[in-house]
Amino acid sequence: MHPIGDALKTDVERDLNFASKKISARLILLAITTFSATAGISLIATPANAAETPTKLYGVVTSSTEQPLEGIGISIEGPEGFSADVTTDSLGAWEVLIPTKGTYSATINESDLPEGQALTDPTKGTAKANVFMLGVELRLLFPIGPGVEKATMLERSAQLTVDGLILGLIIALAALGLNLIFGTTGLTNFAHGEILTFAGLLTYYFSAIAKLPVIVAAPIAVVLSAFISGFLQDRYLWKPLRKRGTGLIAMLVVSIGFAIFLRYFFLFLFGGDTRQLPQYAGQAGLELGLVNITPKSILTTVIGVGFIVFATLWLLRTRMGKASRAVADNPALASASGIDVQKVIRAVWILGAALAGYAGVIVTVNQGVSFLMGQDMLLLIFAAVTLGGLGTANGALVGSLIIGLFVQLSTLFIPTELKYVGALIVLILILIVRPQGILGRKERIG
Repeated sequence: MHPIGDALKTDVERDLNFASKKISARLILLAITTFSATAGISLIATPANAAETPTKLYGVVTSSTEQPLEGIGISIEGPEGFSADVTTDSLGAWEVLIPTKGTYSATINESDLPEGQALTDPTKGTAKANVFMLGVELRLLFPIGPGVEKATMLERSAQLTVDGLILGLIIALAALGLNLIFGTTGLTNFAHGEILTFAGLLTYYFSAIAKLPVIVAAPIAVVLSAFISGFLQDRYLWKPLRKRGTGLIAMLVVSIGFAIFLRYFFLFLFGGDTRQLPQYAGQAGLELGLVNITPKSILTTVIGVGFIVFATLWLLRTRMGKASRAVADNPALASASGIDVQKVIRAVWILGAALAGYAGVIVTVNQGVSFLMGQDMLLLIFAAVTLGGLGTANGALVGSLIIGLFVQLSTLFIPTELKYVGALIVLILILIVRPQGILGRKERIG
């Protein structure tokens, strides 16, 4: 065939191929749009069906000896002017049907309590429930006992010591991850607290919305936290900054901005309410001598100790753990010795995110989750690592236990609302007296 004819044929075939691809793209776009519209219609239709089944708020009021209390008044208030008043029956039980979604508060009438019984915590006379889905049951309990004013100093001290050890464990998990990251990269990560929030929100989503048992939802949340907040965050945010030679002060500022962004992103997605896990809401405690502790606290604490033991053995026994310590001591020498520094840093980020993620799971299971959870814990984490020694794993554990006990036991003498001020005072004093921390080493500057 003539060369001009060949050229024309080639142009025609190219145009046909382009037109075919364009039509295919439009068909794909049309299919996606149709699917999205169908999914949107189904999502819109779902709440209408769910609205037919109300949510039940219920609970049981018992004395300090587990005897049911009859005739105790409970007042429930909610959105759109909703209010209801009920009294407990002969079994101490009460229930109210909730017709709409929203945040509801149940307040116990303390004057109805029999003589010798009172709230063990005066601040817990009102219990809140966030009804995010109709057709479920939410249990609310009020802590009834001899009354906080009648408890002896020994009883209060014993209870607060246990609470302080649990808080210290939570801080230790997060502080250990923060110290590992600082030791290998030199980065003081102000966005570390948001890892706790992220894991807590994932636990809430899988448990309360996806209807998975908490024992299944929690491991999934930890794994996703390790992957997203550890692997992906380091690969796509911090590694490029390290390659560019970004200074540590600039990276610190980036971490502050990143933390603020994540905090308000969580607020945008999940709202500002503190949300409880329905499976463990209002779980009764076990009387163990002078202390009262819930089964969920016992289980999460034991697993948390296992996490710390695992992290310690990883640092001391594995090749990657020994390599991370070498990188922390001297990154240039470790690299010259054949250690893949970037690979070590990525492993440390994954482990640190997993530890912080599980700390967020413990807080969520025991206290609920909100978008400010990580911000509230960040001060305690920094106080712990500063007290123990920034960059030292053992220092993080020691400092965390001291801070946890100090924060809880301080409520023997100061109002509960001011207990976190003690952590700030410790942070200031240790920076003045011993800036390297209890187990930290002095470093020469200049």
